[in-house]
Amino acid sequence: MSGVTSPVAPPVTIRPATDADWPRLWPIVREVIRAGDTYTVEPGLDEAAARAFWTGPPSTIVTLAEAEGEVLGTAHMGPNRAGPGAHVANASYMVSAAARGRGVGRLLVEDSLRRLAAAGFQGLQFNAVAASNRGAVALYEDLGFTIIGTVPAGFRHPREGDVGLHVMYRPLP
Repeated sequence: MSGVTSPVAPPVTIRPATDADWPRLWPIVREVIRAGDTYTVEPGLDEAAARAFWTGPPSTIVTLAEAEGEVLGTAHMGPNRAGPGAHVANASYMVSAAARGRGVGRLLVEDSLRRLAAAGFQGLQFNAVAASNRGAVALYEDLGFTIIGTVPAGFRHPREGDVGLHVMYRPLP
C-alpha cells in the first residue's frame, strides 16, 4: 500500500514515512510531545528519544500526511503486544497545530484502519487516550471505537489537572 490521497482540497496524501522524512516529522512530534497534554511520555524527550519512541519498535508502520509539500501529520502503528497479543494493533497520531480541524486526523485514522486490516490485525486498541483530548475521543467514537475502560485520574494534564485515561478498542474487518 503505497499511499492514499484524499478528495479534499488541497489533496492530502498519506504515505509510508522513510528515514529521510524524520527532519520533517520532528517538528510535529516535538510540538505535540512538548505540549504535554495528550501523550503519556516525558514532555522533555530529546530528539533521539522522540525518534525512537515514534519510529522504533513496536511500530512497524509510520506514515505521514502531506499536502502541497507540507507535512501535516503522522501516525505510527504496529502490534499492541507481542506473542499471543500480536493480532491486536496499536496506533497513535499527531497533527501539526496549523493543520488541526482540517480532517487530517480522521484521514490518518482511516488510513491506519485500512493498513492494519490489510496486514491481518483483528482489532485496534488505544491504550491511553486522555479524556481531556475531547476531539480525539469524539473522532475515535465516530469511527467506531468504544471506551472499554478508564483509569480514573490516570493522566496529569498540564492545565486541567488529573483526568481519566481511556482504553479504546475497535475490531477490524
